[in-house]
Amino acid sequence: MSTSPAITVSSLDYERLAALLEDCESGHPTAAALEAELERADVVEPSAMPAGIITMNSCARVKLDDAQEKTLTLVYPREADSEQGKISVLAPIGAALLGLSVGQSIDWPTPAGSIRLKVLEVTYQPEAAGELHR
Repeated sequence: MSTSPAITVSSLDYERLAALLEDCESGHPTAAALEAELERADVVEPSAMPAGIITMNSCARVKLDDAQEKTLTLVYPREADSEQGKISVLAPIGAALLGLSVGQSIDWPTPAGSIRLKVLEVTYQPEAAGELHR
């Protein structure tokens, strides 16, 4: 993996994701990577979250390395629904998206091999919409 871009996570998301990881079964393939992302994240209060950053429940247009564009909503595992574009933060692509901002790219390992993701647009972010305690 190349150098990872800086990421920003809200304190609310950080606390909820840390609790989720504590409950995760040992050896979950994405849990360790998500934990490493949380450890390197710049953590800010929800009210201070800049627009254009993917937080939990954000919807974003992303480009995959095969030039395919997708609109994805980053959700907790219980809300995941691939047919509706709701991707779990414990899925490899979900963990990769957390904290990225518009224009950033990241190379991320998946079971099928490494992929490159680029954030094209954040179409909805709860914090920017005033939903600070969702």
